[in-house]
Amino acid sequence: MTNRLILLLGAWVCMAVPLAAQAPSAEAPPQGALTPSDTLVRALSAACRQQPGEFAAFLPEVSAEAYRNLPQIQQHELMRRLVAVREAGKPLRSTSLDGTPVFRCSSPSETTELRLGRERVQGNLAFIPVTIPSGLSAEFGFVHEESGWRLLSLGLLMLNIPELAKQWAAQEIVTRELLAVEAMRLIASSAETYRKGFGSLPESLAELGPAPTEGISPDAAGLIGADLASGKKENYSFRYRVSSASRGEDAHFEIIATPIQYGPGGKRSFYLDSSGVLRGGDKNGDVAGPDDPRLNDRLEEQPQ
Repeated sequence: MTNRLILLLGAWVCMAVPLAAQAPSAEAPPQGALTPSDTLVRALSAACRQQPGEFAAFLPEVSAEAYRNLPQIQQHELMRRLVAVREAGKPLRSTSLDGTPVFRCSSPSETTELRLGRERVQGNLAFIPVTIPSGLSAEFGFVHEESGWRLLSLGLLMLNIPELAKQWAAQEIVTRELLAVEAMRLIASSAETYRKGFGSLPESLAELGPAPTEGISPDAAGLIGADLASGKKENYSFRYRVSSASRGEDAHFEIIATPIQYGPGGKRSFYLDSSGVLRGGDKNGDVAGPDDPRLNDRLEEQPQ
């Protein structure tokens, strides 16, 4: 749970109230007067809405300064990990049938849910147990500073922002590279499906893209999404080209994937052709080709 809260929707009947409607106002208590539970809900709400400036206010002073200095992609990664949604969502506060406070973050593609237990205060430290409908649990830890309660830890994971940023940045790079390879495989299988259906390979990615309401055609086969059909997805650009058929042989295709933002968005470039062999490596942002090392789909180098 400390790496990424994987939350499932519970079978509870809840009366959800948007937290946006409960935002601080002139009548709300000053931030220094918030309880640890109030602080947790407000921090999670800022993370759900993907608002780094607001979220930083609920971190200890040293961590908050380090957080503000992070690249935006890493600021958002920390917030995404706390609420386990990839897109900005709407925070909701509700109560279960047994009276347990419930926090939800509802994004366009997913919803996460946390049940908040009773807070325990021990001097300048406080702890709040949190469970999810599947039964997993962890504790949020807080430290009291002059300005109020601040989010310190999740389970055994201390929110050491600079160190976490390094670890998560490395993980994010690998994740984006794996997604790029997955997209290349989808393009390759879609091109072969197109060949079987229309008798030849598509000339461009656009021909594999979404079909209009009147149905599929060679110009719009409905085999891949609009983003991939445009040649860009998850910080990678994709190039597709068809080679001329030799006598007695079918035409072949090549797919090249290159990071749009080299470094934080991905380091390795990839090459895949009709043979199904994946190749690539760290090209400093340049394209990969048929002479690059052979890789498996876990991005491990393979014998030639």
